[in-house]
Amino acid sequence: MSDHDAYVPPRVWKWEQPSGGKFASINRPIAGPTHDKALPVGKHPLQLYSMGTPNGVKVTVMLEELLALGHAGAEYDAWLIRIGDGDQFGSGFVAVNPNSKIPALMDHTVDPPRRVFESGAILLYLAEQFGEFLPDAPDERTETLSWLFWQVGSAPYLGGGFGHFYAYSPEKFEYPINRFAMEVKRQLDVLDRRLAENRYLGGGAYSIADIATWPWYGQLALGRLYDAGEFLQVEEYRHVLRWAQEIDSRPAVQRGRMVNRTFGEPEMQLHERHDAGDFETRTQDRLGSEG
Repeated sequence: MSDHDAYVPPRVWKWEQPSGGKFASINRPIAGPTHDKALPVGKHPLQLYSMGTPNGVKVTVMLEELLALGHAGAEYDAWLIRIGDGDQFGSGFVAVNPNSKIPALMDHTVDPPRRVFESGAILLYLAEQFGEFLPDAPDERTETLSWLFWQVGSAPYLGGGFGHFYAYSPEKFEYPINRFAMEVKRQLDVLDRRLAENRYLGGGAYSIADIATWPWYGQLALGRLYDAGEFLQVEEYRHVLRWAQEIDSRPAVQRGRMVNRTFGEPEMQLHERHDAGDFETRTQDRLGSEG
């Protein structure tokens, strides 16, 4: 950008046109609903309203992991919230999450039903409710929670920062791409150093810290985010890659990636989930179509 056309901020900012490139429709400077739309409610104790983005995958992986351990109370209905269509601004969704972001959860095991929003809060809520993936010992529990909240605070630099300017911005600008690429590589180095000394982020046990972090940084290391693996040289972070591959091989993680997914390879999409048999049906459908 030359000096003569450099942007000079006005004294008072005004919202004059959509901004955000591919995801411009999800951004606006005010909160609250834009239209009336009730949310559906299925038959299971937990009702999840989400989409298969990294933040959404955190919760579906957690629920599938709980079901894999035999917790029938973790059975859930997954309702697709198409954020590109503005579903998150419907009155029903805003009542569950006033921040209009996925994922959002309603727990119908209590009366009245209890809302839980923000992915980190949902993981912690489920871990405490079912007594899984959060150590009891104070040292291990504290370490796990520290890494959980590290992810919550760090991922916006990866997604809204690097991902936006590298992959989605309508124009490419060197300064923000360099700025956020530097920060994401620093974060990968933080993870790599931790995982050089520990199998998982909280220590020796798989936990909500890993479930929260893997959909972002694990999938980045596996080359699934922003087509940026070569740009960021993710193969340098060999301990992150080892951890990412190990978690990726878990059947519950593979199922969780499918739920509410509307993009990518068709065999990995299950737009909504309302029964454990949905995965078997999806697999049979795929095999039948290939036959």
